[in-house]
Amino acid sequence: MQQDDQRKTKVKKGSLVVQVGLEGDADVKKFVIPIAYLYHPLFNNLLDQTYEMYGYQTHGPLRLPCSADDFIHLRWRIEKEYTRLQHHHHHHHGHQYYHALPFHAC
Repeated sequence: MQQDDQRKTKVKKGSLVVQVGLEGDADVKKFVIPIAYLYHPLFNNLLDQTYEMYGYQTHGPLRLPCSADDFIHLRWRIEKEYTRLQHHHHHHHGHQYYHALPFHAC
């Protein structure tokens, strides 16, 4: 049984596990996200809020203070922007930049 638990937590290289849920929320969900998210301005805003709420010390997956629905929306926005940038990159040879879109919920 212990091996099953270890297999469930194995994450592929270049990814990390985060937990999302509001304080007091019994329904905390786990997501596997690419490490590249850590460099995105929208995700950085969420990390700042995480630090304000929990500090830097954590045991287990990183806990993000937002609802699962808000996190899914944030992830969609980041993916949409990455897709747009990849398309832009193919046409303009590597001028990669981010537009910090306002994110209200998390």
